Amino acid sequence: MTGKGTGSTGRDTATGIRLHAPAPGWALDADVVVVGSGVAGLTAALRCEAAGLRTVVVTKARLDDGSTRWAQGGIAAALGDGDTPEQHLDDTLVAGAGLCDEEAVRILVTEGPDAVRRLIETGAHFDESSEGGLELTREGGHHRRRIAHAGGDATGAEISRALVEAVRARGLRTVENALVLDLLTDAEGRTAGVTLHVMGEGQHDGVGAVHAPAVVLATGGMGQVYSATTNPSVSTGDGVALALRAGAEVSDLEFVQFHPTVLFLGADAEGQQPLVSEAVRGEGAHLVDADGVRFMLGRHELAELAPRDIVAKGIMRRMQEQDAEHMFLDARHFGAAMWEHRFPTILAACRAHGIDPVTEPVPVAPAAHYASGGVRTDARGRTTVPGLYACGEVACTGVHGANRLASNSLLEGLVYAERIAADIAERHAAEGLRTRVPEPVPHPEKPAHPLLAPEARFAIQRIMTGGAGVLRSAASLATAADALQRLHSDAREALDENGKTAEPGVDTWEATNLLCVARVLVAAARLREETRGCHWREDHADRDDTDWRRHIVVRLNPDRTLAVRTTDTADFPPTTRQPRPAPPSRPQEQ
Repeated sequence: MTGKGTGSTGRDTATGIRLHAPAPGWALDADVVVVGSGVAGLTAALRCEAAGLRTVVVTKARLDDGSTRWAQGGIAAALGDGDTPEQHLDDTLVAGAGLCDEEAVRILVTEGPDAVRRLIETGAHFDESSEGGLELTREGGHHRRRIAHAGGDATGAEISRALVEAVRARGLRTVENALVLDLLTDAEGRTAGVTLHVMGEGQHDGVGAVHAPAVVLATGGMGQVYSATTNPSVSTGDGVALALRAGAEVSDLEFVQFHPTVLFLGADAEGQQPLVSEAVRGEGAHLVDADGVRFMLGRHELAELAPRDIVAKGIMRRMQEQDAEHMFLDARHFGAAMWEHRFPTILAACRAHGIDPVTEPVPVAPAAHYASGGVRTDARGRTTVPGLYACGEVACTGVHGANRLASNSLLEGLVYAERIAADIAERHAAEGLRTRVPEPVPHPEKPAHPLLAPEARFAIQRIMTGGAGVLRSAASLATAADALQRLHSDAREALDENGKTAEPGVDTWEATNLLCVARVLVAAARLREETRGCHWREDHADRDDTDWRRHIVVRLNPDRTLAVRTTDTADFPPTTRQPRPAPPSRPQEQ
């Protein structure tokens, strides 16, 4: 494949940087390899298979263990009476705080309703009203009821079930329990597949490769970069880190959405935390302080149903004012029947932790939830590396801007996965990709990227939570940057001086990926001197459209420095555009 339509030749983007890992001991051939098994990955895989492409799905855990199954609220689309894609577009643009790519959003809301209908045809069962139509609810930032849900609050689990069953029924080749390592490229720098490590027993074990001229990253988010998150343990930013090492551009990584209402389990709670869906507020629950005062009234016209960044900030401000560790979500007026019918998963999670929302308010606090930024793509999911695609949370399509609108994520995964499959199928027909068996360049003899010890994961999480969480400032971000730099420098010095690095393994690869994405996130957050969307700078409290209504784009240079630039406007530049060289004062060691 040439650079046409994807921006540049592979030689222009290649960094030569790969994780330290054994050479692949086995290999599979395919037309396309999809990395990830959430709504985006499995939708892309099913559409590619339907187009006659030899498709391999690689996933880090089991097929149904990704972030999709944890989605409670639902999927947003203009499916109700009186609702229109234009109204959905308006709500999305408002939530995105001036940084959405309007054309990307228009694609989402226009193609979304039919994409949901195709999902239903695939086998997903959504809750229906007594009249037989979809039962739609409302969430923060939406002016209409347009959220379709399943099992009350088990939408993600139902979507995952339907897609996994379809994948298995169609006999797609899958490689489970496999951590993707790096992108393979041929001598021209074109995508040639991926390397991966399969954990445990199975048809394959250890490090291997899938050779394919098209790779779709659908690896989900990076919530594990923080101590407390709603994300599962597998969400360690592997896709973004792989893309950076491959030379791809990432954008908007500073915009990490903290979900306002996560079950508070204590100030020292770490790892995945139970989510209390926004749909609970959509059905009429109130946010209150310890005295029962509804503090969101008067802060926004939608009160508890304001966009997530506004609600999270409202909670944090009230916590600061009262020196409190959490606020409360009060839905006692729902009654037991509604809780049991509409929110059975949340009810069970609360009761498992000794809290009964039927009779008492639920303690809640913000926690890391969703990455609005990621690997930069165009409208067909193409990144700046030829043959590399991205969709779902790992991607930055321009849909979410500075703050994702509630329940747009599942829809984005559907719509853009279908667009990717269509593009790959067109390439296959036009260029005869099946006739080209990729020949990857040889595995490097020496490691180009130092690995961190497993315990570095917890150090990174503490650094990021303390310095780059909901509240940020120049001082906190500088402290975080220095601490991350020390972790990286120690590992790099050991590698450069005596060729030693941490032992290759899942724990060390994940810790290294987390450090990579953490450094980029902090670099972007330090540069953006304003408060916008879910990026809240205490020392720059106002939104600055004059200087900062633009995107921050980052690439990893071959010498492991970061090339950081800003776009000229709020519009995403096409992936065909050559990135400008980084100013001499801007590179940061990586």
